[in-house]
Amino acid sequence: MEGLEITVLLGLTILVGTMLAPRVRLALPLVLVVFGLLLGFIPPLREVQLPPETVLLLFLPVMLFWESLTTSLRSIRRDFRYILPMSTLLVVASAFAVAGVAVLFGLPWEIALILGAAVAPPDATAVAALGRLLPRRSFMKLKAESLTNDGTALVLYAIAVSIAVGEQVTPLQVTWSLIVSYGGGIAVGILVAAAAWQLLLRTRATMTINVAMLLMPFAAFMIAELIHASGVLAVVVAGLIAAYAGPRITTADSRRQAAAVWPFGVYLLNGALFVLIGIEVQWVVHQTSLLAIGWLTLATLAVWVALLMVRFLFQLLAWPFQRRGRGTSRRLRTRAHVVNTVAGMRGAVSLAIALSVPLDTPDGTRLDGRDDIVFITAGVILLSLLVQGPLLPAIVRWARFPADHAEDEEFELAERAISGAAMTALDSLAAEHGISDEVRDRVRRDGYERLELANARAMARERALVDTEVDAMEQMLDVPDPLLEERDTTIPTGGTLQMVATSPDIDIAQRSPIIRDDENTRLKLALLDHKREVLLGLRRSGTVDDLVARRISANLDLEQLRLQGIEHMD
Repeated sequence: MEGLEITVLLGLTILVGTMLAPRVRLALPLVLVVFGLLLGFIPPLREVQLPPETVLLLFLPVMLFWESLTTSLRSIRRDFRYILPMSTLLVVASAFAVAGVAVLFGLPWEIALILGAAVAPPDATAVAALGRLLPRRSFMKLKAESLTNDGTALVLYAIAVSIAVGEQVTPLQVTWSLIVSYGGGIAVGILVAAAAWQLLLRTRATMTINVAMLLMPFAAFMIAELIHASGVLAVVVAGLIAAYAGPRITTADSRRQAAAVWPFGVYLLNGALFVLIGIEVQWVVHQTSLLAIGWLTLATLAVWVALLMVRFLFQLLAWPFQRRGRGTSRRLRTRAHVVNTVAGMRGAVSLAIALSVPLDTPDGTRLDGRDDIVFITAGVILLSLLVQGPLLPAIVRWARFPADHAEDEEFELAERAISGAAMTALDSLAAEHGISDEVRDRVRRDGYERLELANARAMARERALVDTEVDAMEQMLDVPDPLLEERDTTIPTGGTLQMVATSPDIDIAQRSPIIRDDENTRLKLALLDHKREVLLGLRRSGTVDDLVARRISANLDLEQLRLQGIEHMD
């Protein structure tokens, strides 16, 4: 089929899947994989293969960069001693466990180790698409793990392929490969982010900023691959730095444009990727002889079960690396391990690694076992998406995690903190910008109204939580609470703050509305800048999470655009 026909077909499939998924109450990736499997029954479509370089060079950098931009740095710092072994030691353990299972099914050890490297890492795309049902902290830990574990898997893959084609591999070479992969990837990510920083400090044009941001993941991935470092790690590091430095090097216009374009683009790439995975699985099945399908299917099931068991056992044995929450029981931790095990799904990166296995050795001899690797890898991905994916919501409900309102509390705290700081600095900012008393007092009144609204929302949420807990206790005890009605009559529904009156000394008739509007705009923009500085300080101190700061910053950007208007772009 022609490229245009394939593009239109993929677009229509994503459109139909988007419309159908809510009706059948299934996650969109699951629906798209099924559609891909169905499309694979059409012979011309089955020939549409997924080149490994397409995933590694086109899909992966963009999706990893976006996931890095929307990852909490505070969560990574807090849970780093958990994330590090899960993204390194667990990948190695999973790869060797899979290799052992594959050897039992007759695969040579070298080929089995390549298979282990391919299926060992959970996929960031699958985790991001299907793992949002998890509690916020668990989701961030899993997301950070899946963003960094590909580097370990690719190093293992390179070593296993070298062994399979007859090259000599020494412990020194393995150590050097790890150093280059991780050290080089991190260094390239930092250098690309630093170069982007220097460029973006010199421009305020919206299109220039966003084109530079779009080039960052591709540049980081390309440079890292040229020096045989981890392109995945380079993209992740560049994305994390860009997320942290974004408020300093971008503008409200560019951030709002990026907030609209990036999620849409990643959505389309994700959708196309899951459809292509389904088609690719069909191609792999049709390339395999009927005699081999039986034992390969059994091998696929055994490998899939081995991955789940190793992931669960590793979490149980890795207790020195885990930060235990106060009041967390052993039973709740075990349930969390089960949820985390089911949420660790494989995806397109594993298939790209499997398809990258060379057909021949350097001396021209055919590399036996490549088709087996591709079949088992495709089967594990299919089981991961179509079994673990639908099971995850039920497993999360079974785990009965306690409600986590930390993000809502931090959001309210940050909003009140920056609003209070702005009101404190109002007089000095008004004097600095030459604002009249009339406009200053009007802005003060608006600010106190906003602060009052934030306080009222916080009180309403806290009261709703109390009411929910009281209702739950009453249902358990089946005893009415005589204090409930009394509380409803004594506690007001919201607090009040004294409003600051406008100054009567200004003769409004003698002042131009244009002048007053200009002063109002300048003062409110100054207050927004002050709020951003306070918000960045709260983020730097760790008081407010990166994602909460991102939400509030988006609201500030909208307010700035309302005051200034959208930039005219030539």
